Amino acid sequence: MFEFFFKYRPVVFRQGDLVFQSPIPVWLLVLGGVIIAGVGVWGYARGRRNLERRPRIILGALRVSAIALLVFALTRPMLVIATIVPQQNFLGVLVDDSRSMGIADRDDRPRGAYINDYFGEDGSALLSALSDRFKLRFFRFSETMGRLGDVSELTFQGTRTDVASALDRARLELAAVPLAGLVVFTDGADNGDASLSEALLQLQADGVPVHTVGLGVDRFDKDIEISRVEAPRRVLQGSAVAVDLTIKQSGLGGRSVDLVVEDEGRIVKTQPVELPGGSEPTTVRVHFTVSEEGSRLFRFGIAPAEGEIVRENNVLETLIQVEDVQRDVLYFEGEPRWEVGFLRRAVADDENVRVAALVRAAENKFSRYGVTSPDELAAGFPDTREELFQYDGLILGSVEASFFTADQLRMISEFVEVRGGGLLTLGGRLSFAEGGYAGTPVADALPVVLDRRSGDSSRFFAEIEVRPTPFGLTHAAMQLAPSQEESQERWGELPALSTLNLIRDVKPGATTLLTARADGVSDPVVVLASQRYGRGKSISFVVQDAWFWQMHADIPLDDLTHETLWRQLLRWLVDGVPNPVSVVAGADRVSPDAPMTVTAEVTDSGFIQLNGAEVVATVTTPSGISQDVPLEWTVEKDGEYRGSYTPAEKGRHEIDVTARYDGAVVGTGEAHVEAGDLGAEFYGAEMQSDVLKSIAAETGGQFYTPETISTLPEDVSFTESGTSVFEERDLWDMPIIFVLLVAFMGAEWIYRRQRGLP
Repeated sequence: MFEFFFKYRPVVFRQGDLVFQSPIPVWLLVLGGVIIAGVGVWGYARGRRNLERRPRIILGALRVSAIALLVFALTRPMLVIATIVPQQNFLGVLVDDSRSMGIADRDDRPRGAYINDYFGEDGSALLSALSDRFKLRFFRFSETMGRLGDVSELTFQGTRTDVASALDRARLELAAVPLAGLVVFTDGADNGDASLSEALLQLQADGVPVHTVGLGVDRFDKDIEISRVEAPRRVLQGSAVAVDLTIKQSGLGGRSVDLVVEDEGRIVKTQPVELPGGSEPTTVRVHFTVSEEGSRLFRFGIAPAEGEIVRENNVLETLIQVEDVQRDVLYFEGEPRWEVGFLRRAVADDENVRVAALVRAAENKFSRYGVTSPDELAAGFPDTREELFQYDGLILGSVEASFFTADQLRMISEFVEVRGGGLLTLGGRLSFAEGGYAGTPVADALPVVLDRRSGDSSRFFAEIEVRPTPFGLTHAAMQLAPSQEESQERWGELPALSTLNLIRDVKPGATTLLTARADGVSDPVVVLASQRYGRGKSISFVVQDAWFWQMHADIPLDDLTHETLWRQLLRWLVDGVPNPVSVVAGADRVSPDAPMTVTAEVTDSGFIQLNGAEVVATVTTPSGISQDVPLEWTVEKDGEYRGSYTPAEKGRHEIDVTARYDGAVVGTGEAHVEAGDLGAEFYGAEMQSDVLKSIAAETGGQFYTPETISTLPEDVSFTESGTSVFEERDLWDMPIIFVLLVAFMGAEWIYRRQRGLP
């Protein structure tokens, strides 16, 4: 329809430049048109006094419009457009050879079938039209890119789609020839590592337009996809774990499905999930306990629904390192309290957490519990970084800030910020603001805001019924029962506790997990809050008698609520605490033959970053072959070392890192990587039309679908890239000008007749 009225297709107007070739100066034609139009308008304005104002304006506007069209035609407008010289230019044709091209989502045909239609043995109108105009060079691309001699060579078995690398390689290979542009046949699901924006910038600089042909549908009729799993990399054996999953769906909103969690093939949790309506992704949190040591591959899956085209994206796996190691926690109390004994008994059977308790019995007199040697804590609270930093967690009970020296207060703050340890502060008469911590380095590390006025002579006391916040209900450490619903019910049954510390606010970025109502306080008070601080975490639990949940008359003797809460709190406290050598692989799961990075952070016993260390990663393959990979200091960050490793075989790869400084071993660390088929092509597998349109728009190309691809050969011809000439195309005789001219003049005549004018 556009071509019928405007003589040419839209691409000609987009690519061409408007010029005027009238033998009469344009300014003179415009001046004449203005004079003629002015006379006509004046005639209506002055000569027809019996006309109302509105009819005069309408008739004048119609007369001016008709004259303007005539003036425009007399200026002889035309488009100057660059077009290629036939057979003097090359055109690069890039074909997606990845697995997603086998998805049959359009007319029950695989996406790759369209490639065979366009470029198969029998040929097609598209291939013939392109061949008449260009010298064609075909490329195939997936995770790699190479020349394509015949479409029969396509396998559609590539495990990734790296559009950016393919565009860059094609640009470089065709840099020495006159290049009219690139045409990319793909679904647009770019899951490569290269930067697409950088590749497009190079193409823009070289003036190479990229035309994209989208294959597939924008949205599946029915599909469930687990698109992301967010899980901890390392946990202690026996810990409760909370994992967040992002689930997308189309056409299945409102259905209830079962999410199944498997640990190396063994089902550990089945949880019903209600799929929301609409197309927005939803986040689901699932809780389960990790019970077996080692590097464990956890599988999260939802059974495929009837009619799903893509079923591979219903499953996602992640690798979690389950550690059977002992984490040490120092618990310091400034006065004898029931809490010490009950807390220690709660975790006494936990082989992965050791609590060494130090209790001040009198001035410069301390009692020690749970120490492993006569020298441990013999001199009281540690006064050196090395002594304090040997612990993974630190609990401060009811002890005043003035007990510590300025160096010790700063050292406690650095225990969290620098060492990366976990700090847990408990409520009591000498805790928080009541203990004089406001304005100290310890207060900086706390997640709660200390009000200096709370530490005056007027003591606060309140009995409170503790309840979890909405976020607290989903937190792994707050789960008191196997299911979230049972856990919420159990929280509602617990007896009241008491607090001497009024905490109203938390710091920006902190998270509140437990709150309560207190007499005389309008808003809920904070009971349990946490925040990240530097490399570690800080938790504040402001009650003074959590042991009441063990000894209250309403608590049955066999009830394990108190033990469960403290075990989970302390495991959370020491979760993720780094060792002197911390190792992180770039990803927990990679494709075979895909390079991956290994990063190690190296510190001394005081957790000061070490530069200039000798760091080597020993990688052991699933078949038992070992390979040493040297890690080099990155220079960008103190104590950070990095190297690259390419897994050549499928299976579990173990990475052991050893760091030496001045010839002595300062520490070791390990990580694990699973090499295998990631199925990346089946996630986000709908045609990404927005991506393809962006590629075309940023480089001066066009976006096509199978319905519009017939215009591709002619559209690609309009370019200044390569060897081209300029053509002039007249616009004065466009049908739209004649149609509008007749319409304006006819409308004026009809309107005049309706008004009784001659």
